Amino acid sequence: MNQIIADQKKTVRRFYEELWNSWNYAIIGEILTSDVAFHGSLGAENNGHQGFIDYAEMVRAAFPDFTNSIEVLIAEGDKVAACLTYRGTHLGEIFDIEPTGRAIRYIGTAIFVFRDNLISNAWVLGDRLELLQQLSARLP
Repeated sequence: MNQIIADQKKTVRRFYEELWNSWNYAIIGEILTSDVAFHGSLGAENNGHQGFIDYAEMVRAAFPDFTNSIEVLIAEGDKVAACLTYRGTHLGEIFDIEPTGRAIRYIGTAIFVFRDNLISNAWVLGDRLELLQQLSARLP
């Protein structure tokens, strides 16, 4: 594996292990471009470091112990794809659903695009239907 791809995979691991799972926003500039476009499956597109932090804090308010587990990483060129498992405990409101105290677990994928060795775009697609079913929300 070439060094650039190895470094990109390492950055995605840091994105989840250090930034998300530890809520360590101090390292955000080491991982994300200042104009990052983050498309999270639990909300709309967020831009820039503050936009990402706002999104992460929305998730954290609903699931204070939210964690991401990387199951698979695949890289090619300037892109890295991840298969993930998300876990947490529903202790805050989300999607107009009051806290249930339930443990949740759902799966998802993410695609990251790199520019200058930093993540410039991220599309995350978690299985929202699976999450809503675990929260026992009324589905359309």
